Amino acid sequence: MSSDDTNANNVSARNRKTGLIILGVVCAMIGLAYASVPLYSLFCRVTGFGGTTQIAAAVPDRILERQITVRFDSNVNSHLPWIFSPETKSMKINIGQEGLVNYYAKSTANLPVAGTALYNVTPPKVGKYFNKTQCFCFDEQILQPGERMNMPVLFFIDPAIADDPYMDDVKTITLSYTFFKTESPELEKALEEYYESY
Repeated sequence: MSSDDTNANNVSARNRKTGLIILGVVCAMIGLAYASVPLYSLFCRVTGFGGTTQIAAAVPDRILERQITVRFDSNVNSHLPWIFSPETKSMKINIGQEGLVNYYAKSTANLPVAGTALYNVTPPKVGKYFNKTQCFCFDEQILQPGERMNMPVLFFIDPAIADDPYMDDVKTITLSYTFFKTESPELEKALEEYYESY
């Protein structure tokens, strides 16, 4: 075998290796894109990052006299043909008491459409004390043409907030949801912007 043949075989082997590496990177990027919503959800639930609320299995057995007003906010990205709003704009709730608010969504599309909600609370520092026992967030919701859906949220404010002097000034908490079309560039962009802001 001539040296030219050996060089050609080496170049061919390197090209195959490079091609496989590039293919692996592309597959990994696609996988991360599909996993971004569940990974974001997990990270925020664990840390309370950026005003993300916590998930709780049960309501505490201690209810305090101190009350906090909880406001409810709703938004829909313009690429999702839905109407989305809470049943009430706000409620006063005792710390430790379970609250219930119903959000309503209605599709104005001619075809079935899937939506996914991102959420947070403000001020962001209360995220680790705001707990939900039932929520529709991060779950894909599919509405048929003209369908209306009730989306309840059960929540409470952890009594530990009263032991944190940094929370003494908190009189009002806003729980905010924004619905995006599932697996859309708008949802991906919203997640990217959120990460960049922190």
